[in-house]
Amino acid sequence: MNKNTINYQICKNCVNDTSDPGITFDAVGNCDQCLNFKKNILPIWNYGKNQITKISKTIEKINSITSSNNCLIGISGGLDSSYLAYVAKNIFGLRPLLFHCDAGWNSERAVTNIEKITNGLELDLVTEVINWDEIKKLQLAFFKSSVASQDIPQDLVFFSSLYQFAKKNNFKYILTGGNYSMESIRGPIDYGYYATDLTFVKDVFKKFGQGSFPKLPMIDILNYQIYLRYFKGILMIKLLNYVPFVKKDAINTLSAEFNWKPFFLKHHESIFTRFYDAYYTKLRYNFDRRRIYYSAEILSNQMTRDDALDLLKTDTTKEKKTIEDYFYIAKKLDLTEKEFDNLIKLKPNKIGNFKNKKFIINSFVKLSSMLNIENRKFR
Repeated sequence: MNKNTINYQICKNCVNDTSDPGITFDAVGNCDQCLNFKKNILPIWNYGKNQITKISKTIEKINSITSSNNCLIGISGGLDSSYLAYVAKNIFGLRPLLFHCDAGWNSERAVTNIEKITNGLELDLVTEVINWDEIKKLQLAFFKSSVASQDIPQDLVFFSSLYQFAKKNNFKYILTGGNYSMESIRGPIDYGYYATDLTFVKDVFKKFGQGSFPKLPMIDILNYQIYLRYFKGILMIKLLNYVPFVKKDAINTLSAEFNWKPFFLKHHESIFTRFYDAYYTKLRYNFDRRRIYYSAEILSNQMTRDDALDLLKTDTTKEKKTIEDYFYIAKKLDLTEKEFDNLIKLKPNKIGNFKNKKFIINSFVKLSSMLNIENRKFR
């Protein structure tokens, strides 16, 4: 929704606004995400304070595993996964194997950060390099489809390759950098749809792809949520929720101990995600994903609302780095500037125009919420 629209509204507590089509407000102007945080997340999380006892038995089980690596961590070079590796080894005494999936969009800093964390913590690293021609086919199909969730191709292979590796090598515990500290808010589902809904991915490619369906690591959401979890016993743990996780402190720790370098914004270790956040969703859907990230930091007392509003004044679509990323991505996808621009300007498309498992997934999410497995608010 355009800010000039008469019905424009922004949350009185965070910076979520009516550019999120599903947002609602209470009588005093607080958004539903803030209300959900206060009601469902904060009581069980408490900013990570005094939470270790809740995970202690699981940690004991992991440390009882005698193999050289008793758990698996997917590492991207970003803050969450890098600090997770530090916490896993230095605070909980675990012996994680680091796993990195290279989908072709790594920034140079991400690669360097991974090397620094691996060497500094004296951990082993396995890197799976995805066939670029195959992921390029899928990414081009998504651009042609004009759906908002352009991050799906890389997210799909990230998640799928991690789970496939865990299954093949008998890892029962996967540690993930997911956390309430900076991820208490989930944006509109159409702007960040489930990457592992293979019904949706296959229909997008069927309608807009060229050639045979890409040969990529792919695991359907019901496969890992039900079969791998309950039948194969692979458990995913958000370890950062059990310790105080403050962005500034984590950056200082990693920088001091390993010369790790931070990124300007969450998920920007990926060049594609950086462009997707700074340009695509903002230009095409008038949705600034920084609102999600900043609002989460406001809720976890790491940023003031005024500071967030000041940062949002910057037009990221016109920044030098964004323009550089634009040309880099076009070239990497073998597109001329005009071809790439035409793809970006296609009429927006909706998830509902493709076959999908949205109803089934949403039902599972509601059940997870009832069982306190998932406490973030989904739209």
